[in-house]
Amino acid sequence: MTECNDKKCPFHGNIKLHKRTFTGIIIKKDTHRTALIEFPRYYYLKKYERYEKRRTRLHVHNPSCINANIKDKVIVHECKPLSKTKNFVITKIVK
Repeated sequence: MTECNDKKCPFHGNIKLHKRTFTGIIIKKDTHRTALIEFPRYYYLKKYERYEKRRTRLHVHNPSCINANIKDKVIVHECKPLSKTKNFVITKIVK
């Protein structure tokens, strides 16, 4: 853990977390504290009475005190909109 001066950090800033949480893997990382996570979900096809596998991708805020890297499994929480596409923030790295 490093020192964090991030206003958008849920631990050191002034961001309140909401109820929705997801667990995913980071597939892309940006220089502006943004990461892209991905997790699979199953979608039911009524016609074939089967499930198909789909994936969901979310843009999340990566605080400097957590600083998760690519291929890390992380837990994200919903928060207020941080930018045009970011509505989630990384809260924990799962080993």
